[in-house]
Amino acid sequence: MVVFLHGLLLLISLPGLLGIFYLFFLTLLSQRLEQSKPTSTPNYRFEIIIPAHNEESVIKRLLTNLKQLDWPQSQLRITVIADNCNDKTAEIARASGAQVFERNNPTQRGKGYALSYGLSKCFQDDFAQAIVILDADSEVSPTLLHAFAYCLEHKAPAVQAHYGVLNPNDNWRTRLQTMAYGAFHGVRSRARERLNVSCGLRGNGMAFSRELLENHPLNVYSLAEDIEYGVQLGLAGIRVCYSEEAWVNADLPTAAKSAQSQRHRWEKGRYLVARQYLAPLLKKAFTQRSRVCLDLAFDLLTLPLAYLALNLFVVALIAGVLSPFYPSLLLWLAIVFGSYCLLAIHVFRGWQLSPLGPSALLELLRAPFFIGWKIIVLLRQRKTTDWVRTDREHRD
Repeated sequence: MVVFLHGLLLLISLPGLLGIFYLFFLTLLSQRLEQSKPTSTPNYRFEIIIPAHNEESVIKRLLTNLKQLDWPQSQLRITVIADNCNDKTAEIARASGAQVFERNNPTQRGKGYALSYGLSKCFQDDFAQAIVILDADSEVSPTLLHAFAYCLEHKAPAVQAHYGVLNPNDNWRTRLQTMAYGAFHGVRSRARERLNVSCGLRGNGMAFSRELLENHPLNVYSLAEDIEYGVQLGLAGIRVCYSEEAWVNADLPTAAKSAQSQRHRWEKGRYLVARQYLAPLLKKAFTQRSRVCLDLAFDLLTLPLAYLALNLFVVALIAGVLSPFYPSLLLWLAIVFGSYCLLAIHVFRGWQLSPLGPSALLELLRAPFFIGWKIIVLLRQRKTTDWVRTDREHRD
C-alpha cells in the first residue's frame, strides 16, 4: 500500500514538479542579456499593423505614442485594421494620420482574422519590408524599430519585444499579474534567448520579416493565435528571438469581469494549442534533435504559476492526511516545501524584473484568493471556445 501511495503522489505531483524545476532552471539563466547595438542606418521599411475592434478609448493614445518613434517617417507606415467596429475607431485613426482598412465579417471574428486581412492589404504594394504587430491599448519604446531592425538583420526573422504593464498599481490583481508578467515575459524570455531557443510570441510587440510571412503565412485563428504561430515557426525550424531593448507596455484590465474573459482566453487557447501541437513538437525534438522544439514543448507543458502551486498543495494535503497512518509520506511534505521555495525564487525574480516596489510583495498573501478566482473562471467558462474581446477601460 505504501508503494502504491508513493507512486500515486508522484503521478499527481509530476506536472507541478516538472514545471517548477523548468522554471527554476530558467530563473538561473535570467541575468541581463548583452545589449544589442542599435541600427545606425534605418535600412528597413516598417509597416506597423494595429488590429482594432472597438478601440476608440485607447487608439489615439497609441497613435500619438508612435509619432515619437526614432525612425524616419518615409520608412514607416502605420495601418489600423478596424475589425467589426461599431464605434469611432476608424474615424479617430484616420484623423491621427494612420492608414485604415475596415473589415466587417461577423462570422469570422477574432484577432487572427483581422491580422490575415491586414497583411493581405499591406502586401498589395512593395512598401513593407518588415511587419510590426501592436495591440491598440499599448505604448512602445522610442527605439523599438531600431532594436527590431538589429534583431531581424543579425538574429532571426521573427522578434518579440519585452512585454510589460502600463498600469501595474491599479489594484491587487494587477500587481499580482505584473509580477507574473515579470516572470513570464522577463525571466523566461531572457533565459530562452540565452539558450538560443525560441522565446515564443506574445501577441503584442511582434516583428517579422516580410519574407518570413510570405513563406509562412500568419493564417491562424485560434484563441491563442500568437502561441500557435510561434509553435508553427518552431516546427519549421525558425526561432523567435527576444529583444529586451524593444519594449511594449499594455493595460491590464482592472475590472474582475474583463480580467476573467482575458484570463480564460489565454489559458483556454494555450491548452488547445498544447493539445494539437505537443506531440509534433516532441517528435521533432527527439527525431531531429531540435532544442527549439523541445523547449517549446516544455513551455506548453508548464502550467500557469497558480496551477503549479495548487497541484503541489493537493499533494501536500493528501500526504498530510495519510501520514499518521503511513509516516514515510512525510517525505512528500518536504518535497512540496522545497518545490514551493524554488517557485518563490522564480516569483521573486519576476518581481525584480517588474516596475513594482517592495510593498507589492505583500500582495502575495492574496495569492490563494487569486488561485481560487482562476479556478472559478475556468469552471464557469470551460466549454467556451469562442473569441471574446476584453473590454477596454478608458485611459488618458
